[in-house]
Amino acid sequence: MEATAQRAELEKIIQRKVLGNGLEIIVVENHGVPLATIEIDVKNGSFTQTPEFEGLAHMYEHMFFRADSKYPEPNQFWDRASDLGSVFNATTSEERVNYFMTVPTEKLADGIQLLASAIRGPLFRSDELERERQVVIGEYDRNESSPFFALDRQITAKLYPGNFSRKDVIGDRQIVSTTTPEKMRTIQNKYYVPNNSALIVAGDVNPATVFALAERELGQWNRGADPFAADPIPAIPPLQKSEALIVEAPVGAVTVQIQWQGPSVGQDPKSTYAADVFSDVLNDPQSQFQQKLVDSGLWQAVGVNYYTLNHTGPITISGQTSAEQLRQAVTALYGEIAKFDTPGYFTSDELEAVKAHRAVTSAFDRERASGFAHTLGFWWSVASLEYYMGYVDYMAQQSLDDLRAYARKYIVSKPHIAGVLIPADARQSLKLVPADLVTAGAR
Repeated sequence: MEATAQRAELEKIIQRKVLGNGLEIIVVENHGVPLATIEIDVKNGSFTQTPEFEGLAHMYEHMFFRADSKYPEPNQFWDRASDLGSVFNATTSEERVNYFMTVPTEKLADGIQLLASAIRGPLFRSDELERERQVVIGEYDRNESSPFFALDRQITAKLYPGNFSRKDVIGDRQIVSTTTPEKMRTIQNKYYVPNNSALIVAGDVNPATVFALAERELGQWNRGADPFAADPIPAIPPLQKSEALIVEAPVGAVTVQIQWQGPSVGQDPKSTYAADVFSDVLNDPQSQFQQKLVDSGLWQAVGVNYYTLNHTGPITISGQTSAEQLRQAVTALYGEIAKFDTPGYFTSDELEAVKAHRAVTSAFDRERASGFAHTLGFWWSVASLEYYMGYVDYMAQQSLDDLRAYARKYIVSKPHIAGVLIPADARQSLKLVPADLVTAGAR
């Protein structure tokens, strides 16, 4: 069966065009409310960061809504955005940075012009850079105050040995504190080029009008060298052995997190579809997995997730239990993991139910223009729009054999990193050492 059903629906509402400089324009018509969301996505993020640039993709994001050649004074951009009645923001993740603004439909041209000026002519004023450095350090401080932040960072560092800077979105405090306008300009010249970017406009808009405005405001943006041709991102090496770690903190429930290196959407797209269906099946309250672990009372909650990335996204199983039940709970969890590739662990009924649910949620996502713009931008950045256009249809093709094959290839008996967040006194009482968490997973 060809993956065509979702594509047919999406092609009714999405139109695309590529400008001469390589900028891709994606327009989504949705005339439900008189608003338009304008989003620029750039294939940048932590995956581009060598250690000396750790956290600077995020730092660049903070400088985007600051002074540029058309609005050169501090706060001038913000004042203009306020005049338009806009709501705007930006995010940085591993493989994309996006900037977005929602405006009344009649302000569409002004909104595109404003974002175009920001991406084409940033000034990186030293006074603004110093202020934004402090804002980012403040974010770092808030994150650092959470014990879950320490758990995540330590697990990530072990899951991607030698490549932590390429997974560290928030960054290194010292690198952020000492960054310069020159480093910002280096990022701009390499990654902020039209042939590494997409303009997405969703809402109460006319595609022809958007294409004309994009050509006017961004058509003269100079094409750059392909940032990944001369300087390709190095491949993430496979994890060689299982390891474990323990983070002590005054928490209530004990948190356990286990991660594996998952598939690359560029190298193994078929497994990424299976990964999402697999996670949905296991997260269903009626699944054997949930009944054995949560309904039994061993775990308060357990969740399974695969994070789709081109450069080796993680597979995560995380849950909360009590210190008293920790050893028994972990043993039971590893016991279930060992069954993931065995016939009968999933049923056809479970599989069909989650496929139907995913199709419905995807359809709902398309109804909210601003959220849908973010969805399209994410998939354009980490995979391709083509991947997304057939996503639900390929999900629907997944079989029980596909789910077992995915589990066998990436999870069962594969090297992993296990981490536990636990109060110090509870750890001492249990005499818990990292090796306990690895040996518990031996098959």
